Amino acid sequence: MSNEAERIEALRKLNILDTPPEARFDVITHQAQQEFACKTCLISLVAEDRQWFKSRQGLTVNETPRNVSFCTYAIAEEEYLIVPDTHADFRFKNNKLVRGEPFIRSYAGMILHSPDGYEIGTFCLIHDEVKHYSEAQIKRLKQYARIVELEMIANPEFGGR
Repeated sequence: MSNEAERIEALRKLNILDTPPEARFDVITHQAQQEFACKTCLISLVAEDRQWFKSRQGLTVNETPRNVSFCTYAIAEEEYLIVPDTHADFRFKNNKLVRGEPFIRSYAGMILHSPDGYEIGTFCLIHDEVKHYSEAQIKRLKQYARIVELEMIANPEFGGR
């Protein structure tokens, strides 16, 4: 990314990386996990060499290396990245997170933006089966992402306004 240094600085300014879990974020990921009947729902923030999870449902690790991150691909998109079948996508079919735990078969990630517009991470759903999303479902996922953005910037502790 051409603006990678600025993007990382925007993420750092939020003072959210490596903070403890919070109910206000966990409630959002839990609700989406239930609504979409997915294996995993995450609020993922993409740092220099890792993706770190502010909230996670259905996953035990706090972070994964950026070089295997689906979210790294997602933040390079305009709004979102949807991969209905990872086995059919050349970018992901040999990814260790597809071939091994957590066996990602489908991914949907909506970009999360910093207050100044940088792509800092994603609100994402992971399924262990092929999953196609309707326009209405994509719209709903975008709504979840906006709620997460508002929560991140609303808290002065996180560099919000």
